[in-house]
Amino acid sequence: MRTLAYILTILAVFGLAFWAYRENYATQQVLKETRGLRSNIAAAQVRLSVLRAEWAYLNRPDRLRNLAELNFDSLGLVPLRPDQFGRVDEVSFPPSGLVIEEGVEVSAYGQEDDQ
Repeated sequence: MRTLAYILTILAVFGLAFWAYRENYATQQVLKETRGLRSNIAAAQVRLSVLRAEWAYLNRPDRLRNLAELNFDSLGLVPLRPDQFGRVDEVSFPPSGLVIEEGVEVSAYGQEDDQ
């Protein structure tokens, strides 16, 4: 009986050692992937900051004004004037007493209908 208990204990220790070995390498792999993802995120943030700086540089008002003047004939641009805008009282808003006669049944995505 003792021999069986010793054998089962030894097998349990070997099983736990094998499990710990696999978990160690799985954890190391996940940590390596995490480091890779973090470096990818950092590189994307650097690219994004460069793109934002380029966008700010290209959208300078003086540059856009010069481009508009150079391409005035081909674009057909006209300067903005106050009479080109409408007044708020000219906007037709929907009636305030809006009544919904027929409802629409809405269900969450992925739920099955009972019909």
